[in-house]
Amino acid sequence: MRVSRDAYRGCLLGLAVGDAMGYTVDSRSLAEIREDYGPNGLLGYDLVNGYAEITSYTQIAAFACNGLLLGITRGQMKGQMAPYVKYVGLALREWAASQRAWDRPERSFCWLVTQRSICQRHCMDTRMLEALSRDPKRCPLGTPGEPKNRFAGPGSLTTAVSVGLFFDPERMRRGEIDFLGAETVALTHGSPLAFLTGAALAHLVSRVARTPNASFRLAVKDTLDTMRARFGPSYSQTYELCNLVSQAVQLSENNALAPTTVMERLRCENAAEVLAGAVYAVLSGGGDFDRSMIIAVNHSGRSAAVGAVAGALLGARLGEESLPSFYIDCLEPGDVLRELADDMFHGCPMDMHSRLFDLDWDRKYLHGGR
Repeated sequence: MRVSRDAYRGCLLGLAVGDAMGYTVDSRSLAEIREDYGPNGLLGYDLVNGYAEITSYTQIAAFACNGLLLGITRGQMKGQMAPYVKYVGLALREWAASQRAWDRPERSFCWLVTQRSICQRHCMDTRMLEALSRDPKRCPLGTPGEPKNRFAGPGSLTTAVSVGLFFDPERMRRGEIDFLGAETVALTHGSPLAFLTGAALAHLVSRVARTPNASFRLAVKDTLDTMRARFGPSYSQTYELCNLVSQAVQLSENNALAPTTVMERLRCENAAEVLAGAVYAVLSGGGDFDRSMIIAVNHSGRSAAVGAVAGALLGARLGEESLPSFYIDCLEPGDVLRELADDMFHGCPMDMHSRLFDLDWDRKYLHGGR
């Protein structure tokens, strides 16, 4: 399997592009979008002060990366660590604190809280924010086995993108990544349909990032086959998820249907529908990033979520160099996302038995950026 830094950067930057583009029209009806932007809908950014604004979809993906790197650093440097999902939960709670102007903790573990461009207050799921802001001692976060709610929305779905990027065959089996993708989504969204979609997205991202030249359609098929085998016996919702994504694949083969007609049919409201919409946008875009983004955001559903997931998948597949510069140049947190992607690609350069010392890594992942 070939993996490149270009794919990692492309994944996080592509996610941010789709998020920022979709944010402008999120949850607006297709008729309203056409009324404001013309019969072809939104064809690019609607800039604010020259910048494309990202939302919590990009932010929590970034913080999930920070949490995963915090975990592996502690494991290598201290010889002991908690399960990875605990560090993701810690990072997401710090993200939630960054969204408040009051009652912020004096000490932080994530260096991203010092980066204003990644912490601006644009939460797309206030229920998720509320769950992450509760007292962790009295209100622990959810797990697939002990969900805290029945939320099925896509609010925390992009954490699974980070999990997929984190996969390394020398570090863990792919099945562990699938379950970790489910766990990170289940922290705040307890519907099986939501956290199973997290498992599927983590699996798909890990496949695409490591085999970018392979058929995307076959990667989707492998993902669905794996979900049925791994989760089907325990969760009947697995088949609902697989049927939705399979329908999206089939619809992408029908050139007689307009993309907007298909996206309206897929609805793109809950997490599973968002993944189905993103898969359709990638396939029907034919490998063209710009075309896929336009398809991903022009519909009556959760445009920012579909755009983020489609952008992450296409970015991992095409790499940063293939993303149009007019999308990237307007992203305020672009440099932060590149730095984070590089850290995810390289991994912790130190361990407790090595003489190598990386001051910048130590600052970010052992001292919270201070």
